[in-house]
Amino acid sequence: MRKILVALLTILFSMTIMFIVIQSMPGNPVETLAHEMSRNENLSFEIAYERAKATLNYDPDIPVLRRYLEFIMNLSRGSLGSSLVYRQQVSQVVLGALPWTLLVLILAITLSFTIGILLGIYIAWRQKKWMNTTLTAYQSLFGSIPDYIVAYLLVLIFAINLGWLPSRGPYSASIMPGFTLAFIRDVIRHALLPVLSFFITTVASWTIAMKTNSLGVLGEDYVTYATARGLSKGRILTSYLARNAMLPLVTAVGITFSFMFGGSPLIENLFVYPGVGYYLNIGIARRDFPLMQGMYLIMIVMVVAMSLLTEFIYRILNPRLRGN
Repeated sequence: MRKILVALLTILFSMTIMFIVIQSMPGNPVETLAHEMSRNENLSFEIAYERAKATLNYDPDIPVLRRYLEFIMNLSRGSLGSSLVYRQQVSQVVLGALPWTLLVLILAITLSFTIGILLGIYIAWRQKKWMNTTLTAYQSLFGSIPDYIVAYLLVLIFAINLGWLPSRGPYSASIMPGFTLAFIRDVIRHALLPVLSFFITTVASWTIAMKTNSLGVLGEDYVTYATARGLSKGRILTSYLARNAMLPLVTAVGITFSFMFGGSPLIENLFVYPGVGYYLNIGIARRDFPLMQGMYLIMIVMVVAMSLLTEFIYRILNPRLRGN
C-alpha cells in the first residue's frame, strides 16, 4: 500500500508539472485557429479571434489555477475534457490510440528481450572471441543511433526502395477491420517497421547485459557443483544459468518500456501510426491543450504503473525479497 501511495503521489506531482508546462507554452488553440481563419477567410485577426473563441468554446484568458482545478475536478469524474481538434472526449481518443502504441511496444520488447536473453546465454556459454567482437561492433553502431533514424532508414530501404512493407498507418484502407486472419496479418505487416525500429536499437543491450550476468553466474560454486554432478548442459543452462542471470534484467524491462513509451511520438509520427505519440504530436502542433494533457497523462500513468508492476514481479521472482 505504501508503494501504491507513492506511485499515486508521483502521478499527481508529474501531472501538475505537466499541466503547468502545457499552459505556459507560447500560443494557444484560439490563436492558432484565429490565424488560420484570418488567412483563409481574409478576416482581421480581432474578428477571427472572437470567432475562434466561439468555435472552440475555449477562453484562454481564464487563470491557470482555475483551469487546473477544473482539470482535477473533471479527472475525478473520469473525464479528460474535450479535444478542440477532434471535437470528442479526449478519453475516447486515448482509448483508441493506446492499443496501437502497446501493440508495437509489447512486440518490440518481447522480441528484443527474448532474442537478447538467448543470444547472451549462448555467447557466454560458448565464449567465442568473434561473437564478442561482433556484438561489441553492433552495439557501438546501433546503440549510438536514435531509433527514429533507424526507422527512417528502414522506411527508405524496405518501403520506398524495395516496396516490401507499408510505411504508413496501422492497416490498409482496403481491409475491413475485424477479428479476421486477413486483418490481423495486415496489422502485423504495418507494425513490422515500427517494431524493427525499436528492436534493432535495443536487442544488443539485452544481449550484452545477459552475457555479463551469465559469465558471473558461470563462476558460481553451485554451477561448478552441478557440472561435477554430471547434470546435462540443458539442465544447467535452464535451471541454473538462465534463471539466475535473467533475474536482474527484469527491472530493466520496465525502464526500457518507459523510455520506449516516451520516445513513441517520433516513431509514430514518422509512420503516421495512430498511437499515443501520434496524437500528442497533433495536440502540440494545434495547441490542443486538453488532448496534450490527456496524452501526457496516459504516458505518466503507464510509466509509473510499469515501474510499480516491475517491482512487484521482481519481488515474486526473488525469494529473498518476498518478506520485505
